[in-house]
Amino acid sequence: MKINVLHAGYCTAPEHIAIHGGRWRTIRFPAMFALFRHPTFGAMLFDTGYSYRFFDETKKFPARMYRWTTPVTLHEEDLAVNQLSAFDLHPKDISHVFISHFHADHITALPDFPAARFVYLPHAFGHLRHLPPSEDMKNAFLRGLIPLDFDSRSHEVDISKPVLLAEEYAPFQTGYDLLGDQSLIGVELPGHAYGQMGLFARDDDGKLFFFVADAAWLKQSIVENRPPHKVANLLFPDPEAYRETLGHLHTYHLAHPETHVVPSHCEATIRELEK
Repeated sequence: MKINVLHAGYCTAPEHIAIHGGRWRTIRFPAMFALFRHPTFGAMLFDTGYSYRFFDETKKFPARMYRWTTPVTLHEEDLAVNQLSAFDLHPKDISHVFISHFHADHITALPDFPAARFVYLPHAFGHLRHLPPSEDMKNAFLRGLIPLDFDSRSHEVDISKPVLLAEEYAPFQTGYDLLGDQSLIGVELPGHAYGQMGLFARDDDGKLFFFVADAAWLKQSIVENRPPHKVANLLFPDPEAYRETLGHLHTYHLAHPETHVVPSHCEATIRELEK
């Protein structure tokens, strides 16, 4: 399997919010997505990054607060659909989109892939499905981003059938074989969002990638086990679980420094892997 780490746009926010003791300056948080080219299942994505739909869905209050708190920069060439051409791919060629969680910066381009099956942990969307609109902003959710045919193309991970993971994944002990060939292993990374799913994937060269979504915003947080500023707890459904997950990631990094651990918004990590 070939793996490419890409990003579609970025937002900006103060560094000290993302990591305790960080600087007060504003930094970029790219919206990472990954392209997998699998010998059997073809082209697939992990998340989608931003699309122009983000701006459409945040024109009016209260959704406009989302745009104010995390100002977004996005250019035409940044769109996931436009980056596919560099790999001789078209939007209809994407067979699966693995959704880490349903915050807007991870799903805004879902409608751009008309043939894709959407794969996610059931409780990642289950709690959002019946929310009153007044609760959307509290959950960083923009319901207008969900494709009209979402249900017919959804494939919820069967969480009743976890697999035991090999020692190389410790301290993560169980996960989900998403394609049935062990090429993509999903693991739940609780704390930041309900049902947040990370992904282990190995490329043709045997290099292991661990896509950890927003379990940490910066790689430095994982390396040093430094959580965000306490004010970020207001954004998390389970701050205690967030800190526990971060601790597991820190332990994993120390035991497996050769693995590419990829937070979805760490500019230094994404820039290095995009080369």
